[in-house]
Amino acid sequence: MLVTAYLLALLALLLAWPVPVALSRARWTSRSPFAAMVLWQAIALAGGLSMIGAMLVYGLEPLGGTLVGALRRAATIVLGNESADELHFWHLFALSAAALLTVHLLFTLLLTYARIVSQRRRHRDLLSLLSSPSGALERTWVINHPAPVAYCLPGGSRSVTVLSDSLVETLAPEELAAVVRHEKAHLTQRHHLLLWAFEAWRAALPWLPTSRLARQAVNSLVEMLADDVARRSTPDDVLVRAIALVAVGGETAPDVVAGDGGGSRAGTAPAGLVPDRGDADDAGIAARLSRLLTPRPPLGRGATAVVLAAALMLLALPTALLIAPGLF
Repeated sequence: MLVTAYLLALLALLLAWPVPVALSRARWTSRSPFAAMVLWQAIALAGGLSMIGAMLVYGLEPLGGTLVGALRRAATIVLGNESADELHFWHLFALSAAALLTVHLLFTLLLTYARIVSQRRRHRDLLSLLSSPSGALERTWVINHPAPVAYCLPGGSRSVTVLSDSLVETLAPEELAAVVRHEKAHLTQRHHLLLWAFEAWRAALPWLPTSRLARQAVNSLVEMLADDVARRSTPDDVLVRAIALVAVGGETAPDVVAGDGGGSRAGTAPAGLVPDRGDADDAGIAARLSRLLTPRPPLGRGATAVVLAAALMLLALPTALLIAPGLF
C-alpha cells in the first residue's frame, strides 16, 4: 500500500498546482462552459480525495495489504483496546492529519452553508422593507439604487430576481428582458449550489491554488452558462449592450453607506443589499463580452467527450487506488 500512498500524494500535488493553473489559462473553456465546469468539479473532488486518501493509506499501511483489511485491523485495535505496536509516529501523524482534514472540510462546508443561509435571510428581510414587486415581471423585486444592478436571491420556492429602478429606466425592453433571463437562468440551473461548494473549498484551504483558481473560474463559468440561456431568445448584440451598461453603471455609481439599524442615505439601498463587484468580476465581464463580440464555435462532440472522459478519469483514479490499493 505504500506505493499507493505515494501515487495518491503525487496526484494530489498535480491537482493542487499544475493542473488547475493550466486549466485556468486554457482558452477553450469559454467555448464549452458546461464541460469546463464539470472538469473543475472533478479536479476539486479528486484533489480532496487524493490528499485525504494518501495520508489514510500511508497511516494504515502497517496494518494490512488492502485498505479494507487495514481498516478492519484498526477497528479491532480500537474496539478491543489492543496494542498498536505496528503503528509508528509518522503513521499515527498521517492518520490524525487525514481525520482532521476530513472534519475540517465537512465543518467548513456546513459552516459556509449556515453563513450563506443567514445572509440570505437578512437580505430577504431587507428586501421586504426596501423594495417592491415588479408588476410586469413575475417573482421580481425592484429596489431604489442609482446604479443599474441585477442579481438573483436563491431560496427554493421563494427565489426572486432583484433589479434596481435605475436598471429598469436605463435598459431598453429587449435588454431588460435579456438581463432577467440571465438572472433566472442562475436560479433554474442551481448555480448557487456550485458557488456554495467552491466557496467552502476556498474557505477551508485558502492557501491552495486549486481553491482560489477554481472559485474564480466557476464564478465566470456560471455567468457564461446564464448568458447562453439568454442568447437562445436574445441577439448577442442586445446582450452585449445590457452587460456593458450594467458594468459601466456599476463602476460609476457612488458608494453606498449604511446607517444604524439598516437605514441608508436617502435615495440609496443600504450596504449589503447590492452585491459588490471587484477586480475578478471585471475580468469575468471582459471575458463574457469577448466571447459575445467575437463568438467562436462550441467544442465539437468529440472534444467535449474527451473533456468529460478526463473528468471521469480524475474521479475514478483515486477511487480505484483506494478501493484496491493492494494492487500497487
